[in-house]
Amino acid sequence: MMSDGSLSQDEIDALLQGGGGFDLDEAAPTEAGVGGLAPGELAGFESILVSLTDSLASNLSGLVGTNVTISAPTVEEIANGSFVASLPPEIVQIGIDFTGSASGLHSLIFSPEIATAVAGLMMGQEEVELNEAALSALEEAGNTLADAEATSFSEISGGDVGTAPGSSTTGASGDVAVPDGSFVKATYHVTVEGQPPAELTEVFDLSIVKSLSAVAAPAAVSAPDAGISEQPAGDAFGGMDFGAGGDLLGGGLGAPSGGAPSVQSVQFPSLGAGAPAQEQGNISLLMDVFMEMTVELGRTKKLIRDILGMGEGTIIELDKLAGEPVDILVNHKLIAKGEVVVIDENFGVRVTEIVDPMDRMPEM
Repeated sequence: MMSDGSLSQDEIDALLQGGGGFDLDEAAPTEAGVGGLAPGELAGFESILVSLTDSLASNLSGLVGTNVTISAPTVEEIANGSFVASLPPEIVQIGIDFTGSASGLHSLIFSPEIATAVAGLMMGQEEVELNEAALSALEEAGNTLADAEATSFSEISGGDVGTAPGSSTTGASGDVAVPDGSFVKATYHVTVEGQPPAELTEVFDLSIVKSLSAVAAPAAVSAPDAGISEQPAGDAFGGMDFGAGGDLLGGGLGAPSGGAPSVQSVQFPSLGAGAPAQEQGNISLLMDVFMEMTVELGRTKKLIRDILGMGEGTIIELDKLAGEPVDILVNHKLIAKGEVVVIDENFGVRVTEIVDPMDRMPEM
């Protein structure tokens, strides 16, 4: 191609003959590095983040001790150059990578306004400088948010997603650490009660997005009484027509050629009285397995400054009244309640109530 953008006669001839190495269907060039995700993958991941918004706001509210609202995020795939240009001149970056079945680089980026507001509330101070103590508080906030996301990611993917140890830095936006090539940027509008709204930016490696987006919105196939979708012939598979009777590859869906498929209702076992005899017998295989049993007197939440100020003689007020039953937990799951007793010289617990299994379901 010539420098003025015109084509030579040889190149024109090659185009007319359909050769010459020119691809007429080639997409227009885009920003370098962008284009690693299909639109469906990005949309699927966005739906995951939107579903987590209330949970993140609740966790952050608990940390700072005041109401925090977080908007549904704006999610986009972006490259380094455009990303840096979208940031404020100064930033605080908390890097907390994800590990396990959805691993990759991940970080939270605070503007100075929200960084000082969150750190100040966590430290119990109205005005703070972004020093080592403030960055430690922000890192704790970042860990709390990332842990909440990792738990949800594990449930969605059916795998085990964890978080790596975090690190915090502050500096110019041009020094931000991001994955190579393109990555996903999620922008939230965060409002801490009594503070002006500010932006919180989250960065995800493409590997995290690809691992989760495939299972974010699985196709649901349902129909009353039959268990299959009621769609016009030829629509069930993206508009393709498989011939009369909906035959697939000429043989029908598991039915003899030319005949209608046999459809029966699915019969599920009752969830009522008890397990089948075989399952009750198999539990004997587990009788010698140890499980951790703990008794919980009560809980409380404390600000970081209160925890750091603890010493000998400090009295901690719990969330239970005197005389209330204590909780009995097995592997951190509540199974019963009881009262504290003394057996010879040791403490013990007398069981006063067994928690109904259905009441335990939301905690499992």
